[in-house]
Amino acid sequence: MASIGKQKASNLDKSLSKGKPEVNVATFALLFSEIVQYCQNRVYTVPELQSKLAEMGQHVGTHLLDVLFVREKGFKREIKLLSMLIFIKSNFWKTVYGREAEKLEQANDDERTYYIIEKEPLVNRFISVPKDKGSLNCAAFTAGMLEAVLNGANFPAKVTVHWHKGTCFMIKFDESVIARDKMIDSR
Repeated sequence: MASIGKQKASNLDKSLSKGKPEVNVATFALLFSEIVQYCQNRVYTVPELQSKLAEMGQHVGTHLLDVLFVREKGFKREIKLLSMLIFIKSNFWKTVYGREAEKLEQANDDERTYYIIEKEPLVNRFISVPKDKGSLNCAAFTAGMLEAVLNGANFPAKVTVHWHKGTCFMIKFDESVIARDKMIDSR
C-alpha cells in the first residue's frame, strides 16, 4: 500500500515571489557566445546574423513579458507610452542585466522614435568580433527581446540596434501607439 504523505512540489506550484535570481557573468558569457556561434553557423552575412540574434531574442522576450508583469507590477499592464518606456529602462533592464539602462531619449524630429543608449551592453562585452564582421552588434539579441516585450504589451514597435554613443536601440512605434497615447492624455 502506497503512502499518501507529503509530495514534493513541482516548479509550477512554487511562488513567483520576488527573488534575486542571478546568473554568474562567466556562465552568461559562455552561453551567449554559444548562441552567437549557433546563429553564425546558419547565416552568411552580418545583417543575417543580427536578424537571427534578434529572432532568438524575441523568443526570450515573449516568455519574459508575463513574468515581468506578474513579479514587478502585480498583474497590471502599462497603458501609457512613457510609463512603458520607463518600465523597460528600469524594471526590464534590471531583471535582465542587473541594472538600469543608461539613457532613454526621444528623437527630436519624430514623436514615434525613442532611443535606449548603452555604452557597453553585457551581450557585447565578451564577444570578440572578427575583422570581416566588424559591423556586428550582438545587442541585436536584446533588441529582439525589447521588440517582443513591447509588441506583447500592446505597444507595436520595431526595434533595431545601431552603433552610436556605444550601442543605441532605436524603437520606432506604430502610429496607433501615438494616437492611443494622445487619446488617453485628452481624457
